[in-house]
Amino acid sequence: MNAQHSESLPLTTAIAAARAAGKLIRSQFGRPLDVAEMFAHDIKLDLDVQSQELITEALLKAFPHHAIYGEEGIAGDQSSEWQWIVDPIDGTVNFFYSIPHFCISIALRHKNEIVLGVIYDPMRDELWEVEKGGVPKLNGEPIRVSQRTKLSDAVVSVGMSKSPDVAKQATAILEKYVHRARKCRLMGSAALDLAYVACGRLDAYIEQSVSLWDVAAGQLLVEAAGGRFESVARTDNPDKIAVRAWNGVVDLSVE
Repeated sequence: MNAQHSESLPLTTAIAAARAAGKLIRSQFGRPLDVAEMFAHDIKLDLDVQSQELITEALLKAFPHHAIYGEEGIAGDQSSEWQWIVDPIDGTVNFFYSIPHFCISIALRHKNEIVLGVIYDPMRDELWEVEKGGVPKLNGEPIRVSQRTKLSDAVVSVGMSKSPDVAKQATAILEKYVHRARKCRLMGSAALDLAYVACGRLDAYIEQSVSLWDVAAGQLLVEAAGGRFESVARTDNPDKIAVRAWNGVVDLSVE
């Protein structure tokens, strides 16, 4: 794959898959939904599975020897060096409550390196795309992180996780930043938070426990747009990571 070529087959395929899934999801927005599982702080919809199946079919049709690793399961050749990382609806609770803030996130990883990312917001028809070494774009236009340097001028999104211990950590972080940043936000979609950092709408995003599929595409977007992305594996849950992403110039340190 030539990362400099904006119309590479992997990118074109990922964009088409994201838009197709977005069309499906948008068509169900605001309608009665079939719930697969209802938890105290989360919801799983049949639509999540349908969206991932649609994406999986499109990706494996174009790349039958690739692997799929998604929130709703795995598919394809799991021994492949090429792995698609898919979140079919990031922000499912928002979607369920008819809050129009959610997205589809698709990334491609070669060995251990993310080489492609696509995030699509079907309600606003906003599509972020990037390939390793290429220019990150929003609806075809180049993007860059904000240049704000003062925390007092910054808008910071803090993710609020579900488990009691992690929620306490997130609450402590929120309390620190809410008094120092211009504003703090809890948006409900990690992938869109990262896309917003990449295009300068947010200055930083911090969350203590997320999955790879939540952030894989957004990581590459933020880094390609001139920002910084840091993650640390959680010792209490090997499937989760703590993340912070920011424009690279604002000082996030707080006492």
